[in-house]
Amino acid sequence: MFKVREGDLDKMGLLFERHHRALYGFFVQMLKQGDLSKDLVQTVFFKMLKSRHTFTGSGPFVTWMYHIARNVLHDHYREVKRKGVHTDPADMNEDLSGGTLADERTERKEDLQMLALAMDMLQEKDRELLVLCRYQELKYSEIAHLLNITEGTVKVRVFRALNQLREHYLRISTEKNCA
Repeated sequence: MFKVREGDLDKMGLLFERHHRALYGFFVQMLKQGDLSKDLVQTVFFKMLKSRHTFTGSGPFVTWMYHIARNVLHDHYREVKRKGVHTDPADMNEDLSGGTLADERTERKEDLQMLALAMDMLQEKDRELLVLCRYQELKYSEIAHLLNITEGTVKVRVFRALNQLREHYLRISTEKNCA
């Protein structure tokens, strides 16, 4: 990123190759919309290029990148709220699978679906925290720097979010078994 900041814009392609999949995964986990996630990844890299002068190297590049990604995500939420657009969770699953859901008979797929439903039931801040630490595999110290909180606070919030996720998952599982 230092080379990009100094004007070697060709290096941005290398950064894109290294990090676009992780950003895409972050957005998909948060939004459950494949095409929109691709667009937001592009927006993040555009904003990184536009604000390259703000990268100081005082923290890890990935933390700076996710800071921009979080801002892009919050901008998206504000825009959706402003327009009053509502998305149906069933439509989100169809968007990701390319149509109807694949064979739901296997136990693994059912478990993943229940987990996805449980994740959707979490508050946005808890879901974002779990996506960053479990799916994006950021270290607690990186998340703490990104969210401007202490590492201890991150640990406590992750613990609480995991407990909430577990409760939602067990409730969904129990309801499904009773049906």
